[in-house]
Amino acid sequence: MDFSVNHPIIFIMVAVIILAVLGQSIFFLIRAIKRAKEKGMDMSKIKSTIISSAIFTIAPAVSILVGVVALSKSLGIALPWLRLSVIGSLSYESIAAERALEALGLNTASTITVASAFVTVAWVMTLGILIGLILTPILTKKIQSGMKTLEKKDKRWREIFQDAMFMGMISAFLGFVFCDVTLAFSGDFSGFIPVLVFFSSAIVMAVLGILSKKDGFKWLKDYALPISLIVGMALAIPITSWLG
Repeated sequence: MDFSVNHPIIFIMVAVIILAVLGQSIFFLIRAIKRAKEKGMDMSKIKSTIISSAIFTIAPAVSILVGVVALSKSLGIALPWLRLSVIGSLSYESIAAERALEALGLNTASTITVASAFVTVAWVMTLGILIGLILTPILTKKIQSGMKTLEKKDKRWREIFQDAMFMGMISAFLGFVFCDVTLAFSGDFSGFIPVLVFFSSAIVMAVLGILSKKDGFKWLKDYALPISLIVGMALAIPITSWLG
């Protein structure tokens, strides 16, 4: 039987997992509402919170959809849908998938036609993200207690340490953006494509951030990320055509 990244069996397996996760969400939502009633909380406020939370969930969902579309060419729809719906991260999943595909001699524009290659990419994406699940319960409490201890001694150093950790994480992704710029010395300017897309998205994010501070535009704060992602991906098309 020929392998297809969009085979119905894959969709069925993915749907079962996602339905299980949705079932858990609904279960705990119902339990939370019952508990709120037992505590005598204002149900009008509870309903308002549920509705507003559901509405603002649309914003990050748009960025997730962008990730699914970006990976669907090579991995189909089912696997990216699963990875980005349950536990995945858009920035991580795209990099992990691209690196696995490169190791197999493919790229994100190539459609996988061999089952072993598909399984390899799926394992790389899954095993990489599992490290966070394993280390979080082991190290989070120790890190938090250490941060609290540091804050008691010197609040300024605590802020510096926290900012340093964040910048260290960001630097890992920045390296991925700028890693191919040296290709320009050999006449290949394709390495500037991710750089220009990166700065384009950053400019859009900065503009939206400034606008969100003004009256009437505060709603942009929740939609800045998906908008900057979509604009960046849209600009990637002419930039790639120009430099690719």
